[in-house]
Amino acid sequence: MARANLTPAAVIAAAAELADRDGFDAITLSALARHFGVKTASLYSHVRDRSSLLDGVHELALGELADRIAVAIGGRSGREALIALAEAHRDYARQSPGRWAALQRPAAAPTVGSDAAGRLVALTLAMLRGYRLPETELVHATRLLGSAINGFLALEAVGSFGHREPAADVSWRRALDALDIAFRSWPVEGKS
Repeated sequence: MARANLTPAAVIAAAAELADRDGFDAITLSALARHFGVKTASLYSHVRDRSSLLDGVHELALGELADRIAVAIGGRSGREALIALAEAHRDYARQSPGRWAALQRPAAAPTVGSDAAGRLVALTLAMLRGYRLPETELVHATRLLGSAINGFLALEAVGSFGHREPAADVSWRRALDALDIAFRSWPVEGKS
């Protein structure tokens, strides 16, 4: 790629592709410089340092995942929306493993405040509101949802479910069924 085509977005996109191909830890400025056929120093006018590059990949992944979820849950509510949201996560984790790994690291303050993060949060809350959860309970439900999805996908990615029958897909469906039940029967604060 010609030097003239270097932009922050192009550098971050190339880093995301590198992460998907070689793993998230493979993202380095020197590897990207080789990819673009430039000196490493040339990249510093487009990204501040490796940390900001990783943050850029994180934000890119948030936006891509939010786009997928928006399409998946559109017109759905309750259990259907939950399954669509979870499947969007699972498909993204399988298709873009390096970008998915970026989502598993703590987000820097600018990433947390990004439009991409805001869209992902808004979509998740919209799905959960379909269960008529009180607003005061949404943070707890979001944490449960994220823990269940991310935990399952992390274990699946390292092959933890490949040693026993039935297939992981059956357990995935059971986990989503359990989440649906949990959200439909969510305890309201002060009631047990």
